Amino acid sequence: MLVYGLNKSYADIFCFSTTRHGGYSSGQYSSFNCNHYCGDCPENVERNRELLAEIMPFRPKLLVVPHQIHSTEIRMINDVFLHADEVVRKDLLEGVDAVMTNIPGVCVCVSTADCIPVLCYDVRNKAVAAIHAGWRGTVARIVEKTLKQMRSAYGTRMQDVVAVIGPGISLQSFEVGDEVYQTFKDAGFNMDIIARRYSKWHIDLWEANRQQLVSVGVNPDKIEVSGICTYTECEDFFSARRLGINSGRIISGIMLKG
Repeated sequence: MLVYGLNKSYADIFCFSTTRHGGYSSGQYSSFNCNHYCGDCPENVERNRELLAEIMPFRPKLLVVPHQIHSTEIRMINDVFLHADEVVRKDLLEGVDAVMTNIPGVCVCVSTADCIPVLCYDVRNKAVAAIHAGWRGTVARIVEKTLKQMRSAYGTRMQDVVAVIGPGISLQSFEVGDEVYQTFKDAGFNMDIIARRYSKWHIDLWEANRQQLVSVGVNPDKIEVSGICTYTECEDFFSARRLGINSGRIISGIMLKG
């Protein structure tokens, strides 16, 4: 488990990203895959999730892991969600790429394998969010949209937000076609900062999401970037580009302690 510096600075939260190691899955899912939507054996996924809950220093009441589809759908985890039955909860998490809550003990998570996990904490109003930002979510500004929804739901002020950008594919490894470059350019991103031309275009998803945090008012000094490239470090972190789509996913989560 990769544990972030925010845990030392803010004693009332716990945030993390998992590695590939120490679980029950096999093959391309070896071994700590906690995602039900990538083809792994459901029993192994459940065993891995239970193990994750056990090894966390503060056991969560609930792990919330949505079924992501590279959308900008954001789900607030509230009392209505907690009191719903399992079928309704699963339906509420279908097609969702960001989850947020202000309920202690609820660990909101996203799963990634090259996409960028972004974890946010409103230190004043005690609310957290986990965001899945692949290139489609990044170009659609899902980080900005999530923070704006936190402001609407919890009264979040951007100067009170601290954030983590977790393991994901780096600029050096994220080669894209001209059409993806143009999509980012058309969306208003500063391509001089987030793009480099080698034999093909490469895009820096870490920086593109960091820019979104800063653009809405998050203090740049309050943003922690892991700097871990899942593509080059695929022995420790799952990478869909290296292992294929039918492989495992890491989990990144954040929780308010009870």
